[in-house]
Amino acid sequence: MKILLTGANGYIGLRLLPQLLELGHEVVCAVRDRNRFFPNKEFLDQVEVVEIDFLDPATIPEAIKNIDVAYYLIHSMSASTTDFDSKEAAAATTFNKIMAGTSVQQVIYLSGIVNNEDLSKHLKSRKKVEDILYGGAFKLTVLRAAIIVGSGSSSFEIIRDLCEKLPVMVTPSWVRTKCQPIAIRDVIFFLTGVIGKEECYNKSFDIGGPNIVSYREMMMQYSEIRDLKLWIIDVPFLSPKLSSYWLYFVTSTSYKLAQNLVDSMRVEVITQDTRLQRMLEIKPISYKKAIQLAFFKIEQNQVVSSWKDSMSSGRFRNDLNKYIQVPTFGCLKDAQSIEVENPDQVLDRIWAIGGSTGWYYGNWLWKIRGYMDKLFGGVGLRRGRTHMQQINSGDSLDFWRVLLADKEGKRLLLFAEMKVPGEAWLEFEIDDKNILHQTATFRPRGLWGRLYWYVMLPFHYFIFEGMLNKIAKG
Repeated sequence: MKILLTGANGYIGLRLLPQLLELGHEVVCAVRDRNRFFPNKEFLDQVEVVEIDFLDPATIPEAIKNIDVAYYLIHSMSASTTDFDSKEAAAATTFNKIMAGTSVQQVIYLSGIVNNEDLSKHLKSRKKVEDILYGGAFKLTVLRAAIIVGSGSSSFEIIRDLCEKLPVMVTPSWVRTKCQPIAIRDVIFFLTGVIGKEECYNKSFDIGGPNIVSYREMMMQYSEIRDLKLWIIDVPFLSPKLSSYWLYFVTSTSYKLAQNLVDSMRVEVITQDTRLQRMLEIKPISYKKAIQLAFFKIEQNQVVSSWKDSMSSGRFRNDLNKYIQVPTFGCLKDAQSIEVENPDQVLDRIWAIGGSTGWYYGNWLWKIRGYMDKLFGGVGLRRGRTHMQQINSGDSLDFWRVLLADKEGKRLLLFAEMKVPGEAWLEFEIDDKNILHQTATFRPRGLWGRLYWYVMLPFHYFIFEGMLNKIAKG
């Protein structure tokens, strides 16, 4: 079958793509920016990529007009706390219009469990999108999932952050809320299992794992698997706003996502039927097994996708190409260079920068800058990086965003997503004469921007020079 995969560069999309190809399907990947789409090269050679922004639609690409099936994996929850529901509704409406000009027979939508009468804004939005899609000129299959557990998933990474960093927790009352987590591998099995099944047309199904647990129990079981000592004290007086700040400061989540998650965590998400499980003969694995599989992927450095690489996890959602051309007019710069003996080794060190490797010099100063960024509502350093050696354009890298990662051309360009009164770039490049150039560029915004640069200048002197020497000499 010919399948349209929307959200192809998202957490689910990047996991689903190889399975669709393995099953022999022809896949067209729809993304907002093809410069941010980096599946494995072997997969990229097998797919067709089209650019579609469902919030700003243009003409229908010819490649999707004769599709058989489409996956709807579009959401905006991480990007906003106020109008994400209207954006999600608008995107679904546009999707229906675009699909009307194609030969699509079935659309598969991954939604959230909506069995509680008192729904969060997030789940209400998912239900509204479902209702909109049911009005499309196609057969709709809806899979409603609760917490998805896997390496790189937001739920897994938040629990990981909490349990690994806080042996003693004073937690909000929502830790007692029950949910039914499901492993990412089982979500993929369900998503691929319903393709072309007429008995699934125009129907909605709940999907979940075998365990119904509270968020507290999820953290305790995680700690048990990781052999961590954990004490949890839950109190009733932490308001949703305080809870959001608590998640934001302790974990790698953005404040916007933290607010939406806290709003959702007060609602029980438990499946009410197992029809699809029986129909497809899928036996979901346990929560503990899902945690173990996630760590196997992490330890093998095989994390396929991470929610942290979403553009909405940082400062901006604009086209990356807008920032690739580093400005010169009105900018302040720190430019240093050094000759290197082994450019390949140096390049490997550049490609390993950030995350657990750190920044080679003055890491404690980088950490302080990260804490300051968190205090002012920034992303901080906790996002880390998805892969240890691999970097792609669009990836998050601590409090930077990768604009360009050209290892052949020996150039790495980063854009700052920390809170600064202006715009900042950090560039590494090795030229034909084996000279490593390291350039920090800052375009200040007003007087405060210039003041910020000159206040930070003494720190830049030590940090940038030390970092350059460490990268060059190891």
